[in-house]
Amino acid sequence: MLYFIAIWMRLWLATKVSPLIEKVSDHKDFKKLLRTRTNVLVLYTKSGAHLKLLSDVAQAVKGQGTIAWLNCGDSEGRKLCKKVKVDPSSKTNGVESMVAFLKDPAGAPLWEENSEAKDVVHIESEKDFRKLLKREERPILMMLYAPCESPLSVLAGMNVHPAEFDGLKQEFSVKGYPTFCYFEKGKFLHHYENYGATSKDITDWLKNPQPPQPKTPEVPWSESGSVVFHLTDESFDTFLEEHPSALVMFYAPWCGHCKKMKPEYDEAAEILNREPDSPGVLAAVDATIHKSIGERFKISGFPTVKYFEKGEEKYTLPQLRSKDKIIEWLQNPQAPPPPEKSWDEMPSSVSHLGAEDFREFLKKKKHALVMFYAPWCPHCKNAVPHFTTAAELFKEDRKIAYAAVDCTKGQNHELCKQEGVEGYPTFNYYNYGKFSEKYNGERGEAGFTGFMRNLRGRDQEKVGKRKEEL
Repeated sequence: MLYFIAIWMRLWLATKVSPLIEKVSDHKDFKKLLRTRTNVLVLYTKSGAHLKLLSDVAQAVKGQGTIAWLNCGDSEGRKLCKKVKVDPSSKTNGVESMVAFLKDPAGAPLWEENSEAKDVVHIESEKDFRKLLKREERPILMMLYAPCESPLSVLAGMNVHPAEFDGLKQEFSVKGYPTFCYFEKGKFLHHYENYGATSKDITDWLKNPQPPQPKTPEVPWSESGSVVFHLTDESFDTFLEEHPSALVMFYAPWCGHCKKMKPEYDEAAEILNREPDSPGVLAAVDATIHKSIGERFKISGFPTVKYFEKGEEKYTLPQLRSKDKIIEWLQNPQAPPPPEKSWDEMPSSVSHLGAEDFREFLKKKKHALVMFYAPWCPHCKNAVPHFTTAAELFKEDRKIAYAAVDCTKGQNHELCKQEGVEGYPTFNYYNYGKFSEKYNGERGEAGFTGFMRNLRGRDQEKVGKRKEEL
């Protein structure tokens, strides 16, 4: 009778193992797994008690990591556990912790698992959030955040980065991380905006919580007393007719690079715009207000500096950013150095796709990792060499593709929108043209190649299993 119960238990456990979990018990298979896969997390247990948790983790990191299970409770697994010297009775972390670790093994631990943050109430769901507001009589300072470095102690914290909390983020105007919300008797009153605060600052503020003070509106550049000539849609052509040599800076008030350049441009204008024998003058156009001028000269990024000679556009000058370079160049106007080649103009094993060939190309590839990008995006530029190297490593495999889509080109903008691109870069994995998942792994060569090796390793194992069955 006991013999049949043991067999039944073994069959029951087998049916509970997710197909995403690699069950190993043989030392040879174990070594092969570690050799052929990257980013492997192995759970050692004496029973199948943690299989549900393990299945959840495996689903969350599908394509980014491998989950393996070694049952130290059966005869074969016991030998292997003994050989690798593990303790199957040690504590197992939660799903969120394992997923966070596999996605960034070198990253900081989850805040809610930090022993120094035991006095912080950590909220995991919107339901718990509403309950806390309802039952807590004391004031609450709630920090809404996305996982990053461990933050300072506050009364409550909630990771609202997942899409399931989009409604909550909209309700409390969460536009960046962290966002601090102050509540009294379950009612939201205002935000706390001292993001660089120490624990003492927060404690002192809570003794007399005051709403953020209204910010002094920024004075427009054209009204700041600058000697730069500020042009409009109406005055632009007349100004250029009167000034045969002029540099014009097209800018947006919110643009960080424009703000950085303004003082240099102002200082250069103090010299060039005041001297009677000046080699040229400096002007500026707020392209967010005077849109027809921006559209006329195809301004797609800020700041854009253009040189006009006798009313005609002659050069675009991205290298002119400092006072000295501006003055030096105007004294001897020369054509700028040729622009760097765009990514899609450079030879590589990355397939550059557009709206016209995107679907047809991906249908022919079993595994395709697609990078949606914008040429001006710094994070995209950092990822390009690593993505290109990964593509080169797999160029001989006809079933695998590393592809890229420039979302700023023509109809590609609509394509990127359809594919759920909300920021740059975005990486999507496709299986024979069908979207499978977003890639959120490391953006280095190891991450891009490891992701594909995991997929290819699974393919090889499936082929091996079919042969064994035959």
